[in-house]
Amino acid sequence: MRVVGDPLVASLRAAGCVYAEAEAALLRESAAGDSQRLADLTARRVAGEPLEPLLGWAELDGVRVVVRPGVFVPRARSLLLVRLSVAHLASRTPPAPAPTVVDLCCGSGALGLLLRRALPTARVHAADVDPVATACAAENLPPGRVHTGDLLAALPGELHGVVDLLVVNAPYVPTRHIASMPREARDHEPLHTLDGGADGLDPHRRLLADAPSWLAPGGALAIETSRAQAPVVVETARRNGWHATHHHDRDLDGTAVLAVRRPGE
Repeated sequence: MRVVGDPLVASLRAAGCVYAEAEAALLRESAAGDSQRLADLTARRVAGEPLEPLLGWAELDGVRVVVRPGVFVPRARSLLLVRLSVAHLASRTPPAPAPTVVDLCCGSGALGLLLRRALPTARVHAADVDPVATACAAENLPPGRVHTGDLLAALPGELHGVVDLLVVNAPYVPTRHIASMPREARDHEPLHTLDGGADGLDPHRRLLADAPSWLAPGGALAIETSRAQAPVVVETARRNGWHATHHHDRDLDGTAVLAVRRPGE
């Protein structure tokens, strides 16, 4: 790895890239000796584009996930959703031998890909409102399992009433906070993947109201949120008849709510 006197590292560092040395190595790897491609990638990175779409992948829990320009970049904090989901399915009595799992608001399909790894017998579907995102997710997930449409309306009718787990990384940034986000997200990721409405929780309310009819008995919804929003999401869930708890992982800096429909309810 080049460090001393490296103009690429210097350019990245001047642009505010905290891990300039590591990024320089990755950009060189991606350029594969093509100096013009390296110059183009560097210029785009210095201009503020996220690193992952430039490389064509993001690494999440040791897995390289295909990520294309215009698609939300998966973050490590969303691994909490995977961990909660796997733990919930393991706790069910009797366990579902081949659970049906949906990665909703899937973006690249990263969570669906990790859930397939963790739950090899699961039938994993993914859905997103953006066809650019679902085209990317189709590169990461099996054919025929990726659907385009608005939240639950994207899902095929055959899934109605049989979903064991909805895993959701819906937008949850309040509209007024978008302008203060880092420019990588604010300027280069689709607004609809960030903006959750006035308090950031518009998608959460819709899902808590509409999801129960899609779930199998004992099914659950795991949804990402912020620490400040989590108590509001839990209270909203309970008012809609869910058994809800919020969870925070300090190492991941991730927060999520797990809302469960008990059998017979």
